[in-house]
Amino acid sequence: MRFATRVTLLAGMILLPAAIPLSESLGLDRPVRQDLSRKDLARVRAVAKPTTDFSQPEKFELMQAGATTSTKMVNRDSFSQVSANQTFEGEDRFKLGNALFRKLWVSSPSSTEASDGLGPLFNSRSCQSCHLKDGRGHPPGPNEPAVSMFLRLSVPPKTAEDRAKLASHEFTRIPEPTYGGQLQNFAVGGLKPEGRMVVTYREEPVTLGDGTVVNLRHPTYSVADLGYGPMEDDVMLSPRVAPPMIGLGLVEAIEPADILSNADPNDADGDGISGKASMARDPETGELVLGRFGWKATVPSIKVQSAEAFSGDIGISTPLVTDAFGECSIAQTVCRDAPSGVQERLGDVEAPDPILDLVAFYSRNLAVPARRDVGDPEVLRGKKLFYDAGCTSCHTPKFVTSKKAADKAQRFQLIWPYSDFLLHDMGEGLSDHRPVGDASGNEWRTQPLWGIGLTKTVNGHTLFLHDGRARNLTEAILWHGGEAAASRDAYAAMAKADRDALHAFLESL
Repeated sequence: MRFATRVTLLAGMILLPAAIPLSESLGLDRPVRQDLSRKDLARVRAVAKPTTDFSQPEKFELMQAGATTSTKMVNRDSFSQVSANQTFEGEDRFKLGNALFRKLWVSSPSSTEASDGLGPLFNSRSCQSCHLKDGRGHPPGPNEPAVSMFLRLSVPPKTAEDRAKLASHEFTRIPEPTYGGQLQNFAVGGLKPEGRMVVTYREEPVTLGDGTVVNLRHPTYSVADLGYGPMEDDVMLSPRVAPPMIGLGLVEAIEPADILSNADPNDADGDGISGKASMARDPETGELVLGRFGWKATVPSIKVQSAEAFSGDIGISTPLVTDAFGECSIAQTVCRDAPSGVQERLGDVEAPDPILDLVAFYSRNLAVPARRDVGDPEVLRGKKLFYDAGCTSCHTPKFVTSKKAADKAQRFQLIWPYSDFLLHDMGEGLSDHRPVGDASGNEWRTQPLWGIGLTKTVNGHTLFLHDGRARNLTEAILWHGGEAAASRDAYAAMAKADRDALHAFLESL
């Protein structure tokens, strides 16, 4: 395979107003945020406009997460710092949430009643086990169990009821009848795990414009050692690596209108980029809101994401997802007959209030590290190459968060996530052929890039994309197709010195 000439690095929530008005007086034909005065709105639009000057760093660019940015020494704990502007009371809540995030759950019954309820089927015993050092997970190596990567499962809708639930966003997918929506590869004593993920790779060489040959890993996924009978013949499998946790509260604090204003699902402007908003049903309110979390932007808030992870990954019930048996399907009766960790004196779930709120607060306040080398000439040159290649068509550099954000620490901050938080068609190469929510198999949410340069420091690897198939930045870029094909080809046509400069920019984030 040879790329000719032009790459976008790819990669979510606030309740939508009943109607987001348009501002004819400002000459706009797009949604406009309602938390600002006309004067402030004009200022925000000016400061969030992408730069055209690459001779020097932009003002405040060093502090890429505004006043929340961590300026602590760079080390393995760089993704585990609290928002720098959080209050003393907030820091205490953060530490409590951290303890719960790291907590190892045990099976029931147990003498440690505050920690039992694990499983009965599960992928991990703690949140931290998947989100290693609050950073990026990785696919299993040869003869290793999958810990920070798992398989999503679903089947096509087969009934009118199935189709109606998908259309109304009551469901984002139809679970596999026996194994549910996620494969659990561990189980408590006396039960069988659901199965084991099997990953195989084949290598394909890609020749760049200067003759450099890069080998891309093409993964194939299957399941072995099924514990509860066969899966449906039409089951769809999709791998998911645990993503970094930094900056989530700031993403949640972006005004919906600022994300929606970048959407162009029908490519009306003809630029080849057709970002699409993902809508999700908020279980707390029942409202249809903008999704911005998860690889497919199917999750409406950090709290919901935390509750779903407690249930699906660990098998722990919370006030939002109340089934004490986690992902056990009705077909897995032996699993549903296992003891639960519900303590009646504490409530109806295994992780009663305030556990979920504290974990969500912790997740919301994991700080983004400060940039490095923002004024280095090589970094500035790489930044220009990144912009010139069209990467910012999806990786929107800047936002200013809402003045009405729930947490004062995240209010009205200039942030640089390098993501539009929209769905984009990334081509057949990255397709998982599994629709979920509003996303087709080819569509993925643009992944934020802040912190990407510290992946090796924090997690000891440089495995990128939703399934860790890319072993470095070069491979990650070359996997981009679909709407990102022109940018990918621009990267592939660069001389090695230019590719190195672009990498220097990314590694400074």
